[in-house]
Amino acid sequence: MQTEPFKTAFFMACSSCMEAFKNVSGDYLKGLLARKETSKVYSAHQEVGLELARILHDRFNKALYIKLAKTHTDHQRLLMLAKDIAGRQGVVNRGAYFMRLLFDGEQYNGTTKNTFNRK
Repeated sequence: MQTEPFKTAFFMACSSCMEAFKNVSGDYLKGLLARKETSKVYSAHQEVGLELARILHDRFNKALYIKLAKTHTDHQRLLMLAKDIAGRQGVVNRGAYFMRLLFDGEQYNGTTKNTFNRK
């Protein structure tokens, strides 16, 4: 019988919390969504990673590009490669193509190569 009063008090507390969540105004939730969309950049690699995601139209994988910019110190090379890929015609998945060129062992120096038909 000791546990029943505890259970009822616990469920009453939980139900009052649920009522409080139901009363949250829509403005607060809209504010949270707006705050989520704005980026908070604190270091250079975060800025480079977000710029890579923007150039490659791959905002879904922005954390991947931030991590990539953190591990690769040559940010200029990353941005140059991303801008070159963004300008190419016929590339469907820019992010995957960017990763393939970056990690395939090619030394990218700004010259365009025909890498579409590689095996």
